[in-house]
Amino acid sequence: MTGNKRWLALAVVLTAAFMDNVDATIVSVALPRIQRELGADATAAQWILAGYALTFALLLITGGRLGDIAGRKRVFLAGVAGFTLASIVAGTAQTPGVLVAACLGQGAMAALMVPQVMSVIVALFRPEERALPFSLMGAVLSAGSVCGPLLGGLLTEYDLAGLSWRAVFLLNVPIGLATFAAAARFMPETRSAAPLRLDLAGVALAALAALGIMYPLLQRAGYAWMVLGVVMAFAFAAQQRRRGQGRALVPPELFGRRSFTMGVVVVLLVFSGVTSFFFVLSYHLQLDLGWSPLDIALVMLAWPAGITATSHLALRRGVAWGRSLIGTGAAAMGVGMLLMLLFAQAQELTWAHVVAAELVMGLGMGMCVPVLTTVALGDVPADDAGAGAGVVNTGIQLGTALGVAIVGGLYFTAGTAALWYNVAVFALAALLSPLLSSAPRAAKAVESAARP
Repeated sequence: MTGNKRWLALAVVLTAAFMDNVDATIVSVALPRIQRELGADATAAQWILAGYALTFALLLITGGRLGDIAGRKRVFLAGVAGFTLASIVAGTAQTPGVLVAACLGQGAMAALMVPQVMSVIVALFRPEERALPFSLMGAVLSAGSVCGPLLGGLLTEYDLAGLSWRAVFLLNVPIGLATFAAAARFMPETRSAAPLRLDLAGVALAALAALGIMYPLLQRAGYAWMVLGVVMAFAFAAQQRRRGQGRALVPPELFGRRSFTMGVVVVLLVFSGVTSFFFVLSYHLQLDLGWSPLDIALVMLAWPAGITATSHLALRRGVAWGRSLIGTGAAAMGVGMLLMLLFAQAQELTWAHVVAAELVMGLGMGMCVPVLTTVALGDVPADDAGAGAGVVNTGIQLGTALGVAIVGGLYFTAGTAALWYNVAVFALAALLSPLLSSAPRAAKAVESAARP
């Protein structure tokens, strides 16, 4: 495939990536109204937000491998169709249980859809042509993350067609249908030339480990579940070592590299702090201070403004300053979070307080996030860079789910003091950033992995 058709195919998969990132964050602003109108308790509210990220994280690597085995176009179409159907169920849910189940389904379908984005770029563009497509992918993902809360506030406030909060889910339906039709027309079918098999035992052990750790945090179910989760995590690690290179779901050699391991930790910490912040902010401003969803949407414009102001620096200087940008950006996010915490505990928050704190956090995020994944892959061998990227993306989703579970539980007992968790994780991410690889090596690893 050459010429304009390649760019049409790229536009299709990037639209799906944007839809997923918007959906992962759009619910946070609407969540207090969802809880009130559906009669959901605090635990159900946390599951609505964290459940999406949890099933996405559990199946992300599996979805990528299924694309290699069954064909990336086929798996992408299945993911888009399933995601759209789950969005319809969510938008028409009459009980908290149905809505939670629909969000779990959305996450599972996103895990089929999203991993194919990078695969399409690799399949359609030569190595020397991939800089622009990958840059566009990063820009689209960042835009989706910051547009989600804004759209959530606008749709909820203006009660589009009398749908109230349901519009935040039903928005996906026309986008999903258009994406499915365009993918069927413009996206070529590609798959791995080498014979591959899915590591079903690894998938099951990883799922049990994550559920065992997450369930007590979300359900307050006691820590016997967490012990089970830790045991399953060790069993998964042992099983992956026995399977060895080429047959394991996650190549065990990756975690023998300090920079990669620390990179996954930093990714998890950063995204644990970001999503859980939106969760607390939405609840505090709406339920405690009486702000409207529109008020929240407007003050949240400071966040993308900050990202826009510094993201160009990350794109221009990411190769040379990768670790420094990540450390400085994470530290700035911690400072912004500390400002928000001090403002919230000293007096009633005003627009000026929220805008100032979010602007600082946005400036930090614009420096940190655009280069974080690439730098995390700095010491990964070329043959394992694709698998390494899958693990890093899984860390993003697990961080999101863990952050909401931990900070959500703290907020409902300690109020805005829960944001000390966010301050701590951003500070720790900044302290760990020197242990990452240098950006030039990271870029080389990623580019080598992209070769057909």
